[in-house]
Amino acid sequence: MSKIHVTTKINGEETEYLCQPYDTMLDVLRNQLNLTGSKEVCSSGDCGACSVTLNNRLVCSCLMLAAEAEGKEINTIEGMTKNGNFHILQKKFLEHAALQCGICTPGMLVAAKSLLDKNPSPTETEIRFWLAGNLCRCTGYDKIVRAVQAASDEMKEKA
Repeated sequence: MSKIHVTTKINGEETEYLCQPYDTMLDVLRNQLNLTGSKEVCSSGDCGACSVTLNNRLVCSCLMLAAEAEGKEINTIEGMTKNGNFHILQKKFLEHAALQCGICTPGMLVAAKSLLDKNPSPTETEIRFWLAGNLCRCTGYDKIVRAVQAASDEMKEKA
């Protein structure tokens, strides 16, 4: 089977790679591009650990074929840190102890950023609903929700 040439933008940078027609975006991110923040946990789209955005839409990279990225823009957890500076969500996750083992954290952060990009002032219910596709076995969700609320509040203050 011949490989497919893909040209895309990942975390703001033009990127090219070759992939098999059956390769997932998660496989290419982790194994070819060394972007290992997105985690492979369930491989069925149930846990959210592999969350990325595709043209600003939250998706599970384990369910997306790498060839589908042709001409599109993907953002991963690695793209949240700019010039060595953490995104406000990353800072708030640390301040609120909203992480433990770290498996769910990248997907949770990508999902939370996607929410705040669409809705800068979400209610607690909206945060919980938006993050429902991201499973955490360690922290529970209260600290995560509080961190997202704190990030939202600080982002509004700076606006």
